[in-house]
Amino acid sequence: MTYEESGKNEEINLLIARGNEVLGALGYTEHSKKHAAKVAATAGKILKDLGYKKNQIELAKIAGYMHDIGNSINRHDHAQSGGILAYQILKELKMPLEDALVVSSAIGNHDEGTGTAIDVVSAALILADKTDVRRNRVRNQVIASFDAHDRVNYAALSVKLSVDREKKVIQMDMDLDDTMCTVMDYFEIFLQRMMMCRRAAEVLGCKFKLTANGSKLC
Repeated sequence: MTYEESGKNEEINLLIARGNEVLGALGYTEHSKKHAAKVAATAGKILKDLGYKKNQIELAKIAGYMHDIGNSINRHDHAQSGGILAYQILKELKMPLEDALVVSSAIGNHDEGTGTAIDVVSAALILADKTDVRRNRVRNQVIASFDAHDRVNYAALSVKLSVDREKKVIQMDMDLDDTMCTVMDYFEIFLQRMMMCRRAAEVLGCKFKLTANGSKLC
């Protein structure tokens, strides 16, 4: 089972699509194949830039693509249900069981409410997922009715995640439209996620740094 194969798998893609529909009905931001593919690419790049093995990079990309399939069942505990679904699918697709367990546990630990980075694959997934902040993830077209997460995503004019292997630093640089969301608003809303990113970076032997509009937040 390769990342390329996961992206073409009908069952996986149906689960992603259904999860996105469920979250849309609940008023959440976009969680479509676009988000899945972006998280997969970023997770793989993080490990590649840090010099990890090809298999670890591939597992991070697969975990990134599949990480939100649990939303097809329910948003509540979606990480855990997604991990269980992923393990069954990957087992049926004859992925080596050790690899399937790495992917499923990464998915099961990616949510800030219940999880944490437990190995390099889960760490890369967390960093990739929590830093996917962008305006076009906002589905609500009525600015006056934006919730906190809508405001933060809509305010994101640009986001860059960089890895400095020599300095052992993973840095997120953001430009925010401060008429929509101030730097302090962002930090207050996403504090738990940024703490999770810091822990994930530590698992990778790095420090996590965040800047917004040129101001260092952590």
